Amino acid sequence: MNLLFIVSVALVFFAYFGYPLTLLLLGKLIGKDVKRASIYPAVTFIITVHNEEKRIRDKLENMLGIDYPKDKLQILVASDGSSDRTNQIVSEYRDSGVQLLDITGRGGKENAQKEAIKNATGEVLVFSDVATMLETGGLEQIVSNFADNTVGCVSSEDRLLGRDGRPSGEGVYLRYEMWLRRLEARVSSLVGLSGSLFAARKVVCEDFSGEMQSDFRTVLNSMKMGLRGISDPLAVGIYQDTADPKREWDRKVRTVLRGITVFFSHLHLLNVFRYGLFSYQLFCHKLLRWLVPLLLIIALVSNAALSAGSLVYAILFLLQILFYGLGISGLVWQELQNSNLIRVPTYVLAVNICILVAWWRYLMG
Repeated sequence: MNLLFIVSVALVFFAYFGYPLTLLLLGKLIGKDVKRASIYPAVTFIITVHNEEKRIRDKLENMLGIDYPKDKLQILVASDGSSDRTNQIVSEYRDSGVQLLDITGRGGKENAQKEAIKNATGEVLVFSDVATMLETGGLEQIVSNFADNTVGCVSSEDRLLGRDGRPSGEGVYLRYEMWLRRLEARVSSLVGLSGSLFAARKVVCEDFSGEMQSDFRTVLNSMKMGLRGISDPLAVGIYQDTADPKREWDRKVRTVLRGITVFFSHLHLLNVFRYGLFSYQLFCHKLLRWLVPLLLIIALVSNAALSAGSLVYAILFLLQILFYGLGISGLVWQELQNSNLIRVPTYVLAVNICILVAWWRYLMG
């Protein structure tokens, strides 16, 4: 029990803190910079939507205000079986150069992206959802990274705006994730792109799957082609907290489930002799992180067994119970999340429950 507790806690801390520390050290020793330059290749900006009549107009107005040569920019809206006024609203922008791809039936985000790629004319493809807004110079900033011929794909950095104007628990976690991506990109390649806004060379997307998580798989495709993925802190994708907790819960579960599916279909990338440090990054950032819920359960159970015979273990057990108690209270009474003391435990607990649910769905097929 003592060994189980120590190992499980050590692995949890390594997943969140030890792994970034190793990246910091490696970055100082073998760090790679990105060679940016002002370039203007033909770009296809792909927006996937399903029944987004309330938000699509704002998204298109945002895109039409972007600083990029109009003759080099194709704006393509892939409507995934929309049954509301989405298609009608998009059609209103036809004279402004916005193209509508009406996909009959609902096949999902990745399927819509795959269909859009068939109609894309750009040599660089940018994928975005309707909720994420881009700053005026954001597209030019993202594209400038492709001046480096080692770069296969580029992720924006997410900026979360709470509806109450205050940072959420996810906002704190999001800043951590963005920092981690920068560390990964400097060492070798980041492991996952921002699904809400990322870009890739069209050649990287030739083997595009309509069934697998596109932001994760695009990085893996880049690595297989000898390219890498990087995160650009100057290319900011801005989005707002969802007002629907259930919709956000389902999104988190779906994201992890799709990630697990992609991971186990690309196990060969764990071959450190072929893919070097990226294999280490892939293992730590994905698999080890997804094992954290199991490790937390092991730590709690083993700590409970050890607490009867040790004051130190008894105190540690009470601290665990307090942490989870704060997280549960935040899940039950959402208004309590305005407190800094409750916000982060609530988010950590929610994320790990989502991971457990995703594992269950994956194992059950």
